[in-house]
Amino acid sequence: MTTPDTVKAEIEALSSTLDRLVETVRRLTEENRSLRHSQEQLAHERAGLMARNEQARSRVEAMIQRLKALENTG
Repeated sequence: MTTPDTVKAEIEALSSTLDRLVETVRRLTEENRSLRHSQEQLAHERAGLMARNEQARSRVEAMIQRLKALENTG
């Protein structure tokens, strides 16, 4: 047979567990938001780096073409 004290203790234990779960969800939500923000920043950074890499590749290819042209004329 359960006593009022036992019921009260069980309710308090459940309340404590629920508080911990709510805090865990809050923390994970904030962590997830932060990770998504970081991922977005990294994606933008990557896109910028890829564009710069493509520009550098184009310049190197143009230099090679000019050198080949100079070689053929000289």
